[in-house]
Amino acid sequence: QVQLVESGGGLVQPGGSLRLSCTASGFTFSIYAMRWYRQAPGKERELVATITSTSGGTSYADSIKGRFTISRDNDKNTVYLQMNSLKPEDTAVYYCNTRIMWREWREYWGQGTQVTVSS
Repeated sequence: QVQLVESGGGLVQPGGSLRLSCTASGFTFSIYAMRWYRQAPGKERELVATITSTSGGTSYADSIKGRFTISRDNDKNTVYLQMNSLKPEDTAVYYCNTRIMWREWREYWGQGTQVTVSS
């Protein structure tokens, strides 16, 4: 059974930092790309960052480029999102995501972790 469990959200002041973690189980973590999405109230879910399985290549949404860093530890089956210089507009529920090939591609989501940036 595939599980993605996020942690690390919370309340932080503008300019502060948080590190989100997503621990995966139920599949071979090291061979799949991992993604972080976020969804703010009243808005569409937005892809924030992606990290590939093999080279560990990364890509980011323009809105967070230079402030957030995605990384992974394949020994711990965990993907991270280091968020620096946080802004109020970063307030959202952050979700971990992956797509796994069984007989067909299936998409999986974590339960989400709330990040609130406010003074």
